Amino acid sequence: MFADAAEFKRAFQNRLEMAYGKNFQYSTKREQFHTLGTMVRECVSAEWIRTNESYRKTRKKQVYYLSIEFLLGKLLRQNLLNLGLEEIVSEGLADLGIDLDELEDQEADAGLGNGGLGRLAACFLDSLASLDLPGHGYGIRYKYGLFEQKIIEGYQVELPEQWLRHGHVWEVRKADESVEIPYWGKVESSVENGKLIFRHYDAETVTAVPYDIPVIGYRTRTVNTLRLWTAEPSRTMDSKHILQYKKDTESISEFLYPDDTHDEGKILRLKQQYLLVAASLKSIILTYKKQNTSLLSLHDHVAIHINDTHPALAVPELMRILIDEEGFSWNEAWHITRNTLSYTNHTTLSEALERWPTSIFQPLLPRIYMIVEEINERFCRDLWEREPGSWAKIESMAIIANGEVRMAPLAIIGSHSVNGVAKLHTEILKKREMRLFAETFPERFNNKTNGITHRRWLLKSNPSLSNLITGAIGDGWIRETEKLEELLSFKDDAGFLQELDRVKSANKERLAGIIFERNGFSVDPSSIFDVQVKRLHAYKRQLLNVLHIMYMYNRMKEDPGYHFYPRTFIFGAKASPGYYFAKKVIKLINTVAEKINRDKDAEGRLKVVFLENYRVSLAEDIFPASDISEQISTSSKEASGTGNMKFMMNGALTIGTLDGANVEITELVGRGNIFLFGLTAEEVLSYQKYGGYHSHEYYHHDKRIRQVTDQLINGFFPDTENEFTAIFDSLLSHHDQYFVYRDFASYVKAQEKVGKSFQERETWLKSSLVNIAKSGYFSSDRTILEYAKEIWKIDPKTQSSLDI
Repeated sequence: MFADAAEFKRAFQNRLEMAYGKNFQYSTKREQFHTLGTMVRECVSAEWIRTNESYRKTRKKQVYYLSIEFLLGKLLRQNLLNLGLEEIVSEGLADLGIDLDELEDQEADAGLGNGGLGRLAACFLDSLASLDLPGHGYGIRYKYGLFEQKIIEGYQVELPEQWLRHGHVWEVRKADESVEIPYWGKVESSVENGKLIFRHYDAETVTAVPYDIPVIGYRTRTVNTLRLWTAEPSRTMDSKHILQYKKDTESISEFLYPDDTHDEGKILRLKQQYLLVAASLKSIILTYKKQNTSLLSLHDHVAIHINDTHPALAVPELMRILIDEEGFSWNEAWHITRNTLSYTNHTTLSEALERWPTSIFQPLLPRIYMIVEEINERFCRDLWEREPGSWAKIESMAIIANGEVRMAPLAIIGSHSVNGVAKLHTEILKKREMRLFAETFPERFNNKTNGITHRRWLLKSNPSLSNLITGAIGDGWIRETEKLEELLSFKDDAGFLQELDRVKSANKERLAGIIFERNGFSVDPSSIFDVQVKRLHAYKRQLLNVLHIMYMYNRMKEDPGYHFYPRTFIFGAKASPGYYFAKKVIKLINTVAEKINRDKDAEGRLKVVFLENYRVSLAEDIFPASDISEQISTSSKEASGTGNMKFMMNGALTIGTLDGANVEITELVGRGNIFLFGLTAEEVLSYQKYGGYHSHEYYHHDKRIRQVTDQLINGFFPDTENEFTAIFDSLLSHHDQYFVYRDFASYVKAQEKVGKSFQERETWLKSSLVNIAKSGYFSSDRTILEYAKEIWKIDPKTQSSLDI
């Protein structure tokens, strides 16, 4: 690549002048960034080609990870880090008077995801490449992503996320590999040569065009691929309705999660999901057929993973390809399909398990619906033969029932493996949410606890802590994160703990500067940075957090003897555009912040910050600076969480419920190094099953709860009459579905313990060190190795296929 900074400097300067036809001294930051990105991408092109050729020649089993989200973040510095070029490039740019950080600022966060689902997928791609495993991602190239969040007068306002405004330097358009996707129309069958043939007529076709992004492993020669599809008009379009057709077509890949409140939005989402699945499977099959003669052994050479239910249409689409295009019998096609596909469930929330009205599904995807009907018919018949008369059980497990197509049963029935993403989550799936399926297919259910890539969330985002760790135990932890446990030998090293404290303080100073720049007010870096950053949802209970802040403020104003360690509460979250309650909670947070931050009595004691447009690049600034990680979801509701792992890896202590991966964090660090509170999952599930929880009782018997609840509608906020009625009603009229009141007293007590513990600096720093040392388990490298060995049947040592 480049032997030294001088060689890079010459190449960079020459490349920029050739590309833009101007003297280097007149170049803009954007031109400099684009030139550097292009050079980096071209640096790996040879290895990208070599990697794919190696897979083709050795016929290694390929993994294809289908996901509606890939939350990549910025790639420039991560790619330089993985290639070992960061120091050379930084030095060469400095000689030219250019700051690498300033060039990184020119890159937009890729608008390809929203939260944990998409960030997990991005971490998995990093680990696959870094472990030299043949794994690729398939997703959608959203023109605008979710949305860019602005906070105006406390309200969330959604603007188009124009991340592609200046292009995407990492992608390569592959128009020659485009595929046609049919919607609508009708299907007719006929018998030809004694065989039943299905043909799709009068379909409206859309062209799916692929854009490929190289996925660069850390200091390896492996360069895998993330392929993203965009919907474009087909050349066979009806010229009479060209403008409407063009608009409808391009809308398919325009936004992530279009509003599906009405049928128009439901149709758009279903179109989006079928585009992802149909285009990806055609691409996968085409690649496979270049290397192999028969699809009978597809599952020996290909593993296709369904990340949540969004790509569940992979089940009937693969069946359609095998039967309609390849001529296999139903039983042959079903054997291949089920052994090729695997499925990860990411939720225990029944409302998040996708269902589509048959009145929409059938006309939009007529042949796919026929296949789903047949899968359902055969499955229900098999259940009946096992348990004659079990009508209720069959109805609850059926793919098609009550006028709906249920995507989770489709994914389960059509896969050979179904996994949850944390021990607790998987047990809840097996014992409650998917109990009947787990009893029917016990061999399919397994757990794969989530992980994060430490290369981004520690090595890249927190270089000062990374350097401290490497100086203490060497750099072996970068490849084998379990070696972080060697840090435990420094638990009683006063000098090391002092350095750890210095690193955290410097990171807090940096975040304080960002807060001042973006929010226009100062926060005290010596205060406790108490942070809750994640998607805004009722079960994640940002409401519990803000009600506690209101309680602290009330007590501060009313009780002169009330003393607490200064606290800065930091929030970051997006609410789905149609999620009224969540948007009201954002308004509540900002209204509370405005009142407290303007009160001179709170100065130096209490601050509240909402950082707008939470995204990967902002998260990289937040995690290293956090003291407290808020993981306060209602127990049994958070499948896993991955933010909890990122906080932990950067030395923050968790305040949380025993929910999701918090359970495994507690097992690793011990109860003395985490602040637990609230109901257990068993208690929540018991309340939900048998009743007995009455939020009115807590409202009437706890004056703290009554005061903050009443203040939602009276006496706390100026000019906000009826603003927070929906929140008030959720707690009382709607019986506090997520047990905010029930856990309030326990949460207050845990927060008081946080304040006292933070002042015991040596003890706190030891706990912080324990969290860092034990975080290695949560590397996505560990997770991916488990997927590879136990689900995809790929031996990481030989990268060869294992028998299913």
